[in-house]
Amino acid sequence: MNQSFGPLTGNHLHTLILGTMPGQRSLQSQQYYAHPRNALWPILCSIVRDGEPDYQVHTELSYEQRCSLITQAGFGLWDVLASCERQGSLDSNIIKSTEIPNDINGLANKHPELRKIVCNGRTAEALFKRHVQPTLSKTRNTTQSTTLRAVNSKTALSVVCVPSSSPAMASLDLAAKYKQWRWALKAE
Repeated sequence: MNQSFGPLTGNHLHTLILGTMPGQRSLQSQQYYAHPRNALWPILCSIVRDGEPDYQVHTELSYEQRCSLITQAGFGLWDVLASCERQGSLDSNIIKSTEIPNDINGLANKHPELRKIVCNGRTAEALFKRHVQPTLSKTRNTTQSTTLRAVNSKTALSVVCVPSSSPAMASLDLAAKYKQWRWALKAE
């Protein structure tokens, strides 16, 4: 059974980025998005620093520095699943009957300032819709995003999906992923 990490959040959380489940490299390193060709850190760090994305961020900044940079800017990381069985790192290998979700509704209620949930790839979005969305109350649907509320919150949550930052999502290069992520993270 693969176990996810706890949520990576700071004191102020306006945007929560949800993956599916950490890959093998991340689980071995005990670090979110540890694979050096995963685009998440280059994208988020460049958005926070207002620069161009570069995979060198993995060597320029320590894991702790990257975490501090994004959490101080109001971004958080977590996974839809708390645990599951999966051979290797591919999301397609997750065994559906073993999926146990994280308490994302609980986290949203602890952070009333949370305004946006970003699903990192289509599988994270599908898992979110299957396991988390039913625990939230829907306020409206649009073609771009779904707006939800945490059960005990009056704060609306916008839910969007961005292309997976995984190196397995090879149809888009770093620049193309960055463009779509930047639009989704900046759009209100």
